Amino acid sequence: MNDWPDGWTDDNRSGNRYGQGSASERPESARSMPHVQRRPAPPQQRPAPPRQRPVPQQPSGYDGGYPQYDEGYDSGYNTGQVYGTGSGGHGPGSGGGRGPAQGRPRPAPNWGRRIKIGALVLVVALLGVSVGTYFWADSKLNRAVDLSKVIERPEAGKGTNYLIVGSDSREGMTSEDKKRLHTGSAEGKRTDSMMILHTGDNGPTLVSLPRDSNVEIPSFVGSESGKKYPATGRTTKLNAAYASDGPELLVRTVEYNTGLHIDHYVEIGFGGFAKVVDAIGGVELDIPKAFKDKWSGADFEAGKQTLNGQEALAFVRTRHAFTSDLDRTKNQQKFLAALASQTATFSTIANPFKLYPTMGAGLDTLIVDKDMSLWSLGKMFFAMKGVTGGEGTSMNIPIAGNVGSNLAWDKAKVKQLVEQLKNDEKVTVTEN
Repeated sequence: MNDWPDGWTDDNRSGNRYGQGSASERPESARSMPHVQRRPAPPQQRPAPPRQRPVPQQPSGYDGGYPQYDEGYDSGYNTGQVYGTGSGGHGPGSGGGRGPAQGRPRPAPNWGRRIKIGALVLVVALLGVSVGTYFWADSKLNRAVDLSKVIERPEAGKGTNYLIVGSDSREGMTSEDKKRLHTGSAEGKRTDSMMILHTGDNGPTLVSLPRDSNVEIPSFVGSESGKKYPATGRTTKLNAAYASDGPELLVRTVEYNTGLHIDHYVEIGFGGFAKVVDAIGGVELDIPKAFKDKWSGADFEAGKQTLNGQEALAFVRTRHAFTSDLDRTKNQQKFLAALASQTATFSTIANPFKLYPTMGAGLDTLIVDKDMSLWSLGKMFFAMKGVTGGEGTSMNIPIAGNVGSNLAWDKAKVKQLVEQLKNDEKVTVTEN
C-alpha cells in the first residue's frame, strides 16, 4: 500500500527538494549530494533617488488593517535610509531638509556682497541725479549774446577772461518788486557794474571797470541791423556803449580800449540778483562804515550783518553815499566775492532744497554768450570764491585822473596789467 498521497510516486519524489524516502524497512544507504554553488552577490549599487510608490492593491479577504507590500519591497532601513530618503538624508521628514520648514538654519548673509550692491545702486542714483541736474540747469541758460558779431578782436591769450555785468534790467519784475527794491521804472537797461575776471594758473584776478570810465567808442557792427558803424573818435562813459547797442558793443569797446580778448560774457539783472541772495538765506558781510542812500534804499550800520536780497541790491547799487564811483566798485567786488564764497559750499550743493532754488533764481535772469557752457559758468563762480579765499587778486583798473566827470585810465599801467593777464602771469600792477 502506498502511504503517499494520491498521484505521488517514487518518480515524483525523485525531484523533491526534501530528499527521497523508501518503503523498504532497511534504511536507505547514503548517497552523494550534488554540491550547490552559491552565486556571487551582485555589486552593491547606489540607492535610486526616492520616488513615489504606488498604493498597493489589497488582496481579497484583507482585513488586517495594515497595508501589505509585496515580498520584494525594501524599505532601505538596513542601509541607513529611512522611508525613501535619498543619499545624504534630504528626504521628507529628515533633519537634512533645505528649507526652514525642515529645520535647517538659514545661511549667514553675505554682507560684503550686499554692501557692494548698495554702493553701486547709490552711485548710479547720484550719477542720474547729477546728469539730470546738469541738463536741467544747462537748458535754463539764456544764450542771447553772439560774440561772433564783435569785429576786429585782439588775439586770445592764456587763461580765460569773463566780462561780468550787473544791469539795471527790470524785466520780469512787478510794480511791487520795483518799489520794494528801489529800482525805479526806467525803460530799457543800463550797466550798473562791469568787471573782468581772469582765471588761469596763477589764481583768479578780478578787475573792476568803473561805469564812469572815459573810453572811445570804436567802429562796430550793429547787433540787430548788421550794419557797420565807423568810428568817430568820440569818447564817453563806458556804460554808454551798452546803452547804445547792448552787450556786443560793450565787449567791442572793452576789447578796443584794453587790448584784452574777452572769452565769455555774463550778465545778471536786479531781480535775479536779489532772488539768489534770498534763496541761500542771505549773505553775511562786514560793513566797516555806516552809510545811507535814499536813492538805493541803503541804510546800514557798521559791523557784521546778514543782508537779504533787498539789502544786498541796495548795498551794491549805492553811489550817492560815496565821493567816487571807485568806492562803489569796491563794495561790488566785496559783496560778489562773499556771495560766491557762501554759495559754493558743500551745505548748499548737497542740499537740494537750497541748491535748486538758488540755481533756479540765478539762471532765470542770467544772460550769457552762445558759447558759454554750464561747466565754464561753474568755473567762473568758483574763481570768484577764490578771490575771497585769498587765492587771487581784486582791484580797480588803474586810474590816472579825470576828464571832466569821467575817470581817465592810467594807460601805462593798464598796458602792463593787460600783458600780465594775456601771458597768465602773476599780477604785480597795483591800482592808483
